[in-house]
Amino acid sequence: MSSASVSPTTTTTWMPLAVLATAQFLVVLSTSIVNVALPEIRTGLGLGPAGLSWVVNAYVLVFGALLLLGGRSGDVYGLRRVFLIGTALFAASSLGAALANDMVTLIVARAVQGVGAALVAPTALAMVLTLFPDGPRRGTALGVWGAVSGVGGAAGVLLGGVLSDVYGWRSVFLVMVPCAVAVLVATWRLVPADRPRGGRLDLPGALAVTLGLTALTYGVSSNSWPAMAAGGLLLTLFLHLQRRSAHPLVPARIFTVGSVTAANVLMALLGAVWLSLFFFLPLYQQRVLGYTPMEAGMTQLPLALTITLASWATPRLTRRLSGRAVLTNGLLLLTAGLAWLARAPSDGTFLNDLLGPSVLIGAGLGAAFVQLTALSAAGVPAADSGLAGGLINATRQIGGAIGLATLTILSLTGGYRGTFVAAALITLLTALIALVTIRKDALR
Repeated sequence: MSSASVSPTTTTTWMPLAVLATAQFLVVLSTSIVNVALPEIRTGLGLGPAGLSWVVNAYVLVFGALLLLGGRSGDVYGLRRVFLIGTALFAASSLGAALANDMVTLIVARAVQGVGAALVAPTALAMVLTLFPDGPRRGTALGVWGAVSGVGGAAGVLLGGVLSDVYGWRSVFLVMVPCAVAVLVATWRLVPADRPRGGRLDLPGALAVTLGLTALTYGVSSNSWPAMAAGGLLLTLFLHLQRRSAHPLVPARIFTVGSVTAANVLMALLGAVWLSLFFFLPLYQQRVLGYTPMEAGMTQLPLALTITLASWATPRLTRRLSGRAVLTNGLLLLTAGLAWLARAPSDGTFLNDLLGPSVLIGAGLGAAFVQLTALSAAGVPAADSGLAGGLINATRQIGGAIGLATLTILSLTGGYRGTFVAAALITLLTALIALVTIRKDALR
């Protein structure tokens, strides 16, 4: 979006930010809101373990694999136009999932929901970056963005538990329909149209990376070496196509800007922890501690509130401390919270064994999401804003999908405690990489 297309009134009211942040919230919410409802979905549709896992994976895989294409489409055809198409798809597929009466219909609806999310997430972030081009206002806007990105996981467990317990599993999909329609209308009225920058989409590259990421993630989740090998070959082909293409899907120049490369590597690792946490925590609470879906959902409130507070405080801390210090300490807080959670006994209580870890985890997630989102966009030219948004969302989703698949295999032998220990180790590794790769003066 060109700066000329944004009116001063629009940039100063913050209403467009609220609308775009709501869209991002819905996208993240859809990743975790079904987790607590999975037992009811299994009973209602008679799904086996494989079918149940694809209720989650169909969304996560399609979403993650198409994010790069979604971001680049916004740069070529117009950010708002692609965003509106994605929001309409998201609303329609959410309704389809709510009305599904068999496994195939539900999984197809979830996949289409992932297509819509892949168009919405990168273009929404790109529009926010354009509306708030620099300075403290951008820091505040990214604080809001980090808050909704982090809170969406906890809120999904909370809302999923309450809705499925009171209204049944279909309500976890139905609730997103009016919200998405409201975002569609508000965006049309409040967010100004931008001028498409033109160019062509690298469709061969998009096909190669989409199939490659899907095959790789499927191979890890099913322990299929042929699928993993096919994924590796397709991703190698994608890199070859990018070097030869006149309009590459991911131009090499994006990785030479600021801390873009480091931010995306770190976000992939954080995504593995984030998605796994909100998958395994409600299962642990229901299967080990004996919580009802509503109880498991309500216990996410302290976590969600802490993420919100940490996201609000992070831009302010960055004005006094180095960006590297804020990011590293946030990751260390997350490590400590996960390690503490791993010590919870099978007869643990919320006050003694879950509240403390939730506060530390929330503080760490809030700080890390805000800092990594800011680092991924710092110095990126306006022409690549959609690409930057797609890239950081893609690394989080694909990192999350591969991390969840890996930790699911680990949980078969190490149980929930082993899973939380592994997540803590991944986070500690992320903190060490951040300390080495991020400049002290980043974001200052």
